Amino acid sequence: MNKILTITIALLAAASISGTAVAQAQPASQSSMRKNLENHDLHNTDREVFQSEVSLEPGASFPRHSHPGEEFIYVLKGTWVYQFDGQPPITVKAGETLFIPYGAVHSAKNIGDETGIELATHVIEKGKPLLSLAKEEQK
Repeated sequence: MNKILTITIALLAAASISGTAVAQAQPASQSSMRKNLENHDLHNTDREVFQSEVSLEPGASFPRHSHPGEEFIYVLKGTWVYQFDGQPPITVKAGETLFIPYGAVHSAKNIGDETGIELATHVIEKGKPLLSLAKEEQK
C-alpha cells in the first residue's frame, strides 16, 4: 500500500501526463487513495482513457463528484455503496461491476470492515479534468 498515491497527488500527476488541468483542489486523505495504472489517448477520437486502482479505508467515503465521460467500476475487494443524485443507493461487492454514465453526480463509501479496492476505468473528453467535485450538497 505504500506505493499508492493520495488522490490529490495522483490526480495532479494524471493531469500533467494528459495535459489536462485539475479544475478544483481535490481532498487529500489518508483514508482514500488512487493509484493510476494507465493513461492513453483513444485513436481518432476526442477521448482518453484513465485506469486507476482506488482504495477506501473501512467507513471512508469519497464526496459527490462527476466525470466528463463514462466510468466503469470493478470492485476487487470489499463492499462499496454508490449514491447517485436522485436515486436509491447501489451496493457493489467484490467481483461485481458498475457503470457510471457521463456527468452523473455520485459518491462512494466503503461499508465493509476491510480496505475496499476498486479498478476504475474512465473514458473522458481530452483536455478535461478527471473529476469535478459537486458544488452543492444533494437535497
